[in-house]
Amino acid sequence: MPYDDALRLESACKVPPKLSPGDLLCVISPSGGLQPNEKFEAGLAIWRRRGYELHLCDGYDAHWGYLAGSDDARRQQLLSAIAQPNCKGILCARGGYGGTRLLENWQWPTFAAANKWLIGFSDITSLLWSLSREHISGVHGPVLTTLADEPNRSIERLFHWVEHHQIAPLIGKGWADKGCGGKARGLLFPGNLCVATHLLGTPAEPDLSDVILAFEDVGEAPYRLDRMLTQWRSMGRLACVKGIALGRFSGWQPAQSGPTLSVEEVMRDRLSDLKLPIVSHLPFGHDGENAALPVGLPVELDADLGQLSWPDFFSGSGY
Repeated sequence: MPYDDALRLESACKVPPKLSPGDLLCVISPSGGLQPNEKFEAGLAIWRRRGYELHLCDGYDAHWGYLAGSDDARRQQLLSAIAQPNCKGILCARGGYGGTRLLENWQWPTFAAANKWLIGFSDITSLLWSLSREHISGVHGPVLTTLADEPNRSIERLFHWVEHHQIAPLIGKGWADKGCGGKARGLLFPGNLCVATHLLGTPAEPDLSDVILAFEDVGEAPYRLDRMLTQWRSMGRLACVKGIALGRFSGWQPAQSGPTLSVEEVMRDRLSDLKLPIVSHLPFGHDGENAALPVGLPVELDADLGQLSWPDFFSGSGY
């Protein structure tokens, strides 16, 4: 094994033990407050049908403005789930906003957290990336309010990972025609671009040297995506990464007529001159299929084939 690959394996995050039906999972709302939503109940039902016992932590349904309760109350939800000795995993009810607020003066109870899965995406990026600094891998995947909208293959992909530690490649569109071809290997850091941008320069920012970044976002106008990527460039954070994987950037409609760039034009302008392997149109993000992505584990990005794969884990066909 080449030296750089061995080094990445050594610094990879620890994967929690495999889940089994019958295990206890805790449900928390660390970000935005739950709205009356059948999707949440449908998400709970999917885990229960699989055979899991679910504990809804006190305050999961609380509200304080746009947050699911005060910072202290939401921290307590997270801490209680971590401290529960029989809890094998933590399911986030929804995203929204508020995760970064929990990270002020925050310290993970590392020993207790090491054996628990943390599953979520969007605003949960803040917790997943912070947890990776403790060398613990979480799952960038559907929250409870989005799980029922996933196609069966995406749901099975999530269960296949947490129950068997097996995960299959994803296929997108390589940028070899834009001079961004070739292969790269590194630890994968998937997340919401806006949330990840606001972690830069904070104690929650992981070491992003030699990693593969995987970004998605929702409701962000092209000029705002431009602004975020420009910040990454200006801070030198894109100069040290090995490759970039792009999911879905959805939910934006121009509020008024006027000149604009498309999302694809912004991405091409801000990223293609880096001459890194880049793959876009991967099936993760909001408003569509959101394939589970482990955080902080070695991946290979092949921009000639348009593929993101986990060569050190399972590389079979399908999901």
